[in-house]
Amino acid sequence: MTTMATKLGIQPMVSTVMHGQSPLILSIPHAGMEIPGDIPEALNSIWLARKDADWHLPKLYGSAWYDLSATVIVNHISRTVIDVNRDPSGVSLYPGQATTGLCPTETFDGEPLYVPGMEPDAAEVDARRVYFTAYHDALAGEIARLRAMHDHVLLYDCHSIRSKIPRLFRGELPNFNIGTNDGKSCDARITQRVAEICAETGLPYVVNGRFKGGYITRHYGRPEDGVHAIQMELACRGYMDEPETPTPENWPGALHAQPEILPALRAILESLSKQEGLF
Repeated sequence: MTTMATKLGIQPMVSTVMHGQSPLILSIPHAGMEIPGDIPEALNSIWLARKDADWHLPKLYGSAWYDLSATVIVNHISRTVIDVNRDPSGVSLYPGQATTGLCPTETFDGEPLYVPGMEPDAAEVDARRVYFTAYHDALAGEIARLRAMHDHVLLYDCHSIRSKIPRLFRGELPNFNIGTNDGKSCDARITQRVAEICAETGLPYVVNGRFKGGYITRHYGRPEDGVHAIQMELACRGYMDEPETPTPENWPGALHAQPEILPALRAILESLSKQEGLF
């Protein structure tokens, strides 16, 4: 069956854009919950389809970006529909490692998302690209707008993931996972500043470990052109209740009233926004 996401005459709002004036852009590509059209009819469950979302990030970062005049772009479309942080050609960003594709057919844990025989075919994947294109048009437009105002623009790509997913990585993920495509997507001084702030928390962090930055970081990060991109993959336990085994009854967990990582996130965004000592 082809669900054809674009059959509906009225499309959901793909993203929300807050237009700031500072050189800082926050991209939140995986917080979306919208599953449009007749796609839900093909899914095994809506809970599974939303299981791997980056939970609570707009609220978490909303406390961190307050009064910084940052530009913020939040995607509303579920990553199950189409993942705007994957290479649109379908090429894996992590060859040889387990991951999910442009239009995922299974969860991070390997659970099938679709009723057998109802997985998206090539025509359906192509139809869903309208959501991919809309998000990237918004992102590219904001980069161009701010690049015309500033010598350097900093794109901070916001992500989170459960601390333990054996299919994707061994053991427990550090609280802060900084990705810069092995140093190619931003100036080394930016990476150093972000790492220093993470280190001051006393919590575990890593630079270019399991997560080196997805398509957004790799595609837009062009330091030679004044556009610097860095991905922050947070382990969920640092800001929300995280059960050992997620179920429909306990996942997603609640956002902590006082997330222990929030002061560090605030310090990172302030530093990137002001650019002091970075260039």
